[in-house]
Amino acid sequence: MKLDKILQELEFKALRSSGPGGQHVNKTASKIELSFNVLQSEGLTEAEKQRLQEKLGSRLTADGILLMQCGETRSQHRNKKLVIERLLQLLQENLRIPKPRKKSKLPKAVIEKRLEAKRRQGLKKAQRRPPQTD
Repeated sequence: MKLDKILQELEFKALRSSGPGGQHVNKTASKIELSFNVLQSEGLTEAEKQRLQEKLGSRLTADGILLMQCGETRSQHRNKKLVIERLLQLLQENLRIPKPRKKSKLPKAVIEKRLEAKRRQGLKKAQRRPPQTD
């Protein structure tokens, strides 16, 4: 993943934000919508594009564009900074390949300890029963 290439490919659109701010929100476009074309990006390898398409399939449009919005603050610059941070975090999380889990074998002593505990519990319950009369 080439970070500088990806940052150049980002497209921003400023929209009117909702929420607190009174008259200010009706006049200014402080909400930021970021669009990033995953399939056409030159900052990603083909394997990375494929992985992102699998992982983020529900978040991508039919053209392979990832859309994100941020309108948390009243400042357009802060919203832009926040949405870029979220995008980079999302890309890093979904490009990380988890280590394969190695199955471990239980030690013999652990197995024997469990079986002994089961036997003890069974004896305890058997002693609680009333004696059988024939």
